[in-house]
Order: sequence, then structure tokens, then C-alpha cells
Amino acid sequence: MNKILRLLPLIIISSNIFAQTTIENDRITQLNEVIVIDTLTAKNAIGIIPSQTIGASTFSNYSPVDFISSINQISGLYALSGALNTNRITIRGVGSRTPFGTDKLRLYYNNIPVTNGTGSSTIEAFDLENLTSVEVIKGPKGSGFGTNLGGAIILNTKQLSDQPTKFTNNTTIGSYGLFKNSLGFTHSQKDFYMTFQYGHMEIDGYRENNRFERDGFLLNTIFKLSEKSEIGLLVNHIDYSAQIASSISQEDFDEDPTQAAFTWRSAKGYEDNNYSLIGLSHTYKASSKLKNTTSLFYTYLDHYEPAPFNILDENTNGYGLRTLFSGNINILDNSLFYTFGGELYKDEYSWGTFDNLYQENNGNGSLQGDRLSQNKEFRSQINAFATASYSLTTRLTAQLGLNINKTQYDFRDLFNSGDTNTSANRDFKALFLPSLDINYTVSPTNQFYANISRGFSNPSLEETLTPEGIINPDIVQETGTNYEIGINHKSQNDRLKLDIAFYLMPIKNLLVAKRVSDNQYIGRNAGKTKHQGVDLDFSYKIKISDKIRISPFINYTYSNHKFVDFIDDEANEDYSGNALTGVPKYKINSGIQTNFGNGLFANITHQFIDEIPLTDANSLYSDSFNILNLKLGYKNQISEKFRVGLEFGINNLTNTKYAQSVLINASGFGGNAPRYFYPGNNLNYYGGVKLTYTL
Repeated sequence: MNKILRLLPLIIISSNIFAQTTIENDRITQLNEVIVIDTLTAKNAIGIIPSQTIGASTFSNYSPVDFISSINQISGLYALSGALNTNRITIRGVGSRTPFGTDKLRLYYNNIPVTNGTGSSTIEAFDLENLTSVEVIKGPKGSGFGTNLGGAIILNTKQLSDQPTKFTNNTTIGSYGLFKNSLGFTHSQKDFYMTFQYGHMEIDGYRENNRFERDGFLLNTIFKLSEKSEIGLLVNHIDYSAQIASSISQEDFDEDPTQAAFTWRSAKGYEDNNYSLIGLSHTYKASSKLKNTTSLFYTYLDHYEPAPFNILDENTNGYGLRTLFSGNINILDNSLFYTFGGELYKDEYSWGTFDNLYQENNGNGSLQGDRLSQNKEFRSQINAFATASYSLTTRLTAQLGLNINKTQYDFRDLFNSGDTNTSANRDFKALFLPSLDINYTVSPTNQFYANISRGFSNPSLEETLTPEGIINPDIVQETGTNYEIGINHKSQNDRLKLDIAFYLMPIKNLLVAKRVSDNQYIGRNAGKTKHQGVDLDFSYKIKISDKIRISPFINYTYSNHKFVDFIDDEANEDYSGNALTGVPKYKINSGIQTNFGNGLFANITHQFIDEIPLTDANSLYSDSFNILNLKLGYKNQISEKFRVGLEFGINNLTNTKYAQSVLINASGFGGNAPRYFYPGNNLNYYGGVKLTYTL
């Protein structure tokens, strides 16, 4: 209740402003989201299901480096960032128990799946400046996008049709040695569209052993073959190297949050990544009632990571196909809208570990020693899906959906042989995952919806193996059912938007990663959880004068997630009834965007994160915190062909000391204290210049 009371002053102030302001019916365009998506639109696959999309307006609140803050503006989603290369995205609490990285959701890039065979996604492989929008489906209700318990995130690139040929260059510099430059070229004509982006970024980082450097490019083309047919080519490549400061203990965090973990600093630990995505898509409009988009894709990841405990060398080759048919047929004077299709993803994951002899390297950091392991895993996943929506009355629409998932792992131990060979196979049972959606139009400005949907999560690689490194035959997939009702309100003049969702999602066969050594985890199904909460998104556009427009917003998340049945046999503890580890109960993102009408704008944003339970016993919590950011900008059309934009921002205005990410259930090894915390940046600055030249 105390936490809720903290919201009241902001809500009351905002309400008074709205009540006292008379809005004319002229159109405000300065702060609208700019979301232009051509052939690869996610809406074709989700129909009446509500999703949440952010675009240029949200991105403009933050630095072009700060992808995580942008997506954190979405209610129900919480992204923790230990570093630019260490991010974990949770949606409605799902994925919070993953030690490192993001899993239990599906990530798509222009509708191409980029989540690997065990469900792990790497958001840091994509540059914010290459995106037009980010769409989030919360929970398993998106039948055409994998029905993972966490949902799906769809990244859309800059597919702006009918644009003049132009060059853009955006340069950003800032604290911690930040330098980022993005060079772009866009060209379109009657039957052809192309955009090319090249970006370079480097930053020393706030902490020791924290340098990050990245180069990458994006090529996106569309060829119109006829009035009915077009083909697209997408090539995305990222090459980055990132030092790893790792997490630190409470004592080290209090004493000096800039320090790296001792062993990682001594080993000069880092990771080096080369990631490529190539996609070829074809769209065919057979008629006004039938359309198909089919994509072929290939992904490659080469990852090398010297860590204090060993050196990991791995690569993943992935490939697949996705096809989507959409259309409508007339039934009883109404149209039945349908989609159906399938998605095949296969990858070959090869990895090995080596001794790290950094302690014998005279202070020069990591040194590769003898091989410790060599493994290969073949992973395949098939998703078949279909939806059908029909208007039962002029106000009531229903949609049925079905997703069928089949997952298989084939693990090969190439290091051991003979009687000690640990190769194994795991073929999960096919899952049938239905969904039902109801949408009722209460009035032209109000809609009510309800959803019931089944979902699942695959175990990660570590969770499928025993401590001896063999496939665990007892591990099964997590499954759950999402129950959700919500209200969408949008005023007739498009000034006021209010979305509220209430959800309940029980999950059984909870996958728990048990830490058995410094960097070894095993998985087991440990019980049940209950995910329940409220997501609220509120925004308003206000005309102060002929030139000045302001747009306040509030995104509020209430998460009441609990263990229903969770007994830790090894610790002989019953954690049933405890709060789910790794999730704040309250999250608030709010702000005000101000446009002064002469090219000048000012955006101020605020984030509140409640305390987070760090242990399953709920015996230790992180501290809650508030972060305040400010961004100023100016845009001016210098001539008919030349445009300039200037930006300046301050992050963490109050210089708050906080943990931007946490590691749950941390254990201390070798007599050292557990390392729970990844410190967030202190007060820092950035500034940028964007130049646009139109031919």
C-alpha cells in the first residue's frame, strides 16, 4: 500500500492538468509514434490479440545507446542490464530465474525467428538505431509467434516506403569515453526499396574491465516483381567485443561499485562475438482475400569467452523457414479472417571449454590451456499455427487459435568415448496449445477483451544436462495457462490513451537452475508458480499554445508472483507461498515530452523499481530505487536538402547508487561472499549531432 501511495501525487497532478485543459480538435503530430511497417507486419499473425508497440516517440526519450530503457517503458516487461552485453528480459515474471541472458520468450527480427534452439535470445545483437518499432506480445496468446510463456518480441527495421533518396549520419559522444556513429543510406523508386546502415560504437564503461566495442551493418531491400509479388533481402551483421566486470558482493557494492569482480579483473575476462542473420522473404498477394509471406533464413554466432573458471569457445549455425497465409472468406454475410502457417528452426551448436591459465600469465590476463570438453548438439523446433476470427455481432468478435510445438535435442559428447560416452537424445512430446480471444466494442472509444491461452517454455541447455554432463531424462517443459481481461480506451481526438490489463497465469513443472559450482548449473522441475498482476499504460497529449505541446505518460506494473508449490529437497526448505525470486512487485515508468514547435524539444523520464527478492527464501532483497533522466534536442531544416538535429542528455540526474541487474540465489565459493549485484551507471552525459541530406 505504501508503494501505491507513492504514485498518487503524480496521478493527481496529471489528472488535474487534464481536467483543466480545453483541447481543440486540431491534429497533433509532433509526438506521435512513427511506425511504418511494410510487408512483414506482425498484426497478420495475431489478429484481434492486443499487443504493445513502441517506436520513434519512445526511442526519442533516451540515448541511441540505451535500448534497455526504451523497452522498459513497456508495462509488464522488465529488462535488467548488467552491462551492454549482459541483458535479461522478463515479461510478467517469466524468465526471472534465468541466471544470465534472456529465455522463455521468442525474439523476431522482421518476423524472422532469431531465438536459438533452446529458447535463448540475444537482444544486444541488434542496434536500436536500425529499428523502426518494437512490438511486444505479453504471455502465450500470440499463436503465430511460438506461444512461449513469456510471449514474443518483434523487432522491425526501417522499412519506410516512398521516401526520397537520402544520407543520414548520427554521431553521439558521452561519459565513460562513449563514441557512437551511425551512417545510413535510403533509396526508393517505383519497384525497389533499399536501406543500408553502418554503425560503430565504443565505450570504456563505468566499471573496471568494462570496455565495449561494436561494429555492424544492416542491409534491407525490397524488389517489387509484379503487382502481386515482391521479394525482400535482409542482412544483419554485428561484431562486438565486451570486457566482463561481472557481479559483485554487497560489501564491494557499498564500498566501490565501479570495481570488477576480483577473479574477472585478474583474468581480464571478456567475450567476443560475431553474429550474422540473412533472410530472404517472398510475399504474394493472390487476391484481396489471400496473401502469403514466406521467409528462408540463416543465422551464425561465433562466441569466444575467457572466464576465470574456463575458456568457452562456441559457434551456432541456425537455419529455417517461416510461412504465413492470411486472408478472409465470407460466412453468413460476415468475413471470417484467418491465418495459418508454420515455422521450422534447426541449429547446430558446437562448444568446447579449455583451462584458463591466467594465474600463470604474469598478470597479462587469460591464457588458453588444455581442452576440458568438446560437445555438439543438434536442436530442432517446429511450430504450426492457425487463427480464425469472426464477428458474431457488430460489437462482438471472437478468435480461436492453435499452436502445435515439437522440440528435439540431440547431444553429442565428442571428448569422452567408450563406456564414459555421455551422448544422448531428448525428444519432447508434441504440445497442443489453444487460445481463445474475445473482443467487445463497448463504444467507439472503448474496447473490452478477454483471453485464455496455453503456453510453454523449453529447458535451456544447462537445464537439460546432469552434473555429469548427460541428458537429464526426467526434465520436462514448463506449461501454463494465461487468463487475461483488459480495457482499451482511445479518445476520439486521439489525445487520451488508457490500456489496463489484469492477468493470472499458473505455471507448473517450474524449471529451476541449481548452481553447483562457480559456473555450472543443472536444471530440475521443482513445482508451481502463480503469476498475477496488472499492467497499466496511460498517455495524454495537451496543447498549451499554438506552438507548445506536452505529452505526459505513465506505465505502471503491479506483479504479485508467488511460488505455489516449491520444496527444495537439498536444502530441506519449503518455499511455497514466497514471492517469486528476481521480480520487483512495482515498476513505474513515467515522463513528460514537451515540443516547443520551433524544433526544440525536452523530454524528462522517471523510473521506479521496487525491491527485488534475491533468494527463494525471501531472506534478502535488493534496494528499491528511482532514476531520473533528461533529454533536450533541436531540429532545423537548414535548406531544402539539408537538415540538422542536436541532442543533449543527462542520465541518472540525482546520481543514485543502484543495482541495474541482480543475480538471484548467488552462492559464495572459496570462502568469498555471494555476488548478487551489477551496479548501474552513476550520473552521466551524452550529446549528439544528426545530419540528413536529401538528394
